[in-house]
Amino acid sequence: MIEQIAEFPTLTIIRHPLVQHKLTILRNRETPTKIFKELVDEIAMLMAYEATIDLTVEPLDVDTPLERTAGRHISGKKLTLVPILRAGLGMVEGILRLVPAARVGHIGLYRDHKTLLPVDYYFKVPGDVAERDFFLLDPMLATGGSAAAAVDSLKRVGATRIRFLCIVAAPEGVRRLADTHPDIQIYCAALDRELNTHGYILPGLGDAGDRLFGTR
Repeated sequence: MIEQIAEFPTLTIIRHPLVQHKLTILRNRETPTKIFKELVDEIAMLMAYEATIDLTVEPLDVDTPLERTAGRHISGKKLTLVPILRAGLGMVEGILRLVPAARVGHIGLYRDHKTLLPVDYYFKVPGDVAERDFFLLDPMLATGGSAAAAVDSLKRVGATRIRFLCIVAAPEGVRRLADTHPDIQIYCAALDRELNTHGYILPGLGDAGDRLFGTR
């Protein structure tokens, strides 16, 4: 189950009951680190099922134990997952269980808590960038600064097929990413109300990185 909102044409909200159930537990301030990590992992896997719905496939014949039959497989270079460090790491394993052949790159960005601007410190992705589909991963789309900067980095090296997967998004972040990169489809489990004065999503789920790695 998905929802499209006219105000945000680049946004797809995944309303599957399992995603929404797990998101509610994820938001709870009393949810411990172990459960929080498991939930991020599970939600990412369920979201990836929807986000991969239009990957290109091509025919492939296979031999069953009884006869030869026609099948299909995903065409082109392997899907590449690119978590934005550090919180994006929590989404990788869940998607890899769904697409175990996917490659994994990394983008190191952090948000300066005074300026709220992204600071770039690491970038590594597989080769043949123009031939690959990229999933950028970050549990939160808040101001949109880090997301836009990550897309900038991928496009600079030739990426053309990029999707952004997050769990919770703020309207401000969706607008900013759509304004700077209108070709990027955004997938989330919830579009929350707004950002507070410190750039945190409300109601949100707190600092995803701290909650994932026990540093809150």
